[in-house]
Amino acid sequence: MKVILLADVKGQGKKNDVINVSDGYAKNFLIPRGLAKIADAQALNDVKVREEARLYRIATEKKEAEALAARLKEITVVIKASSGGDGRLYGSVTAKDISERLAADFGIEIDKRKLTLPEPIKAFGTYPVEAKLYSEVNATITVSVRE
Repeated sequence: MKVILLADVKGQGKKNDVINVSDGYAKNFLIPRGLAKIADAQALNDVKVREEARLYRIATEKKEAEALAARLKEITVVIKASSGGDGRLYGSVTAKDISERLAADFGIEIDKRKLTLPEPIKAFGTYPVEAKLYSEVNATITVSVRE
């Protein structure tokens, strides 16, 4: 019997997979527990439409991330910080600081966990910061720390 899984079933498959199982397993276990439904024409069409919608959403999100990456390459984030006499900062510039400055100055919301600092920024200068926007879509942001 062909069924469509409504949830992940160990040893059988993942959600929305169309699998072939014995009649007894489907009627006595999978269907009563709400783990599967019979794969008729309507149900198969629903799975196909849902998969197409998921692929379209992924493609749209990736396009948006690529557009954002192109915009971020042209941006220089300026962060003002205070320092001691030797030119070293009192604290350090963190991913949170960069994320907040991007939101305030340019209106770009990037989560601080998506920004990768190679090492803590503890001195004045210009630094490249890697931003992971989507799977396989990365951008480099230029961060300038000034007094």
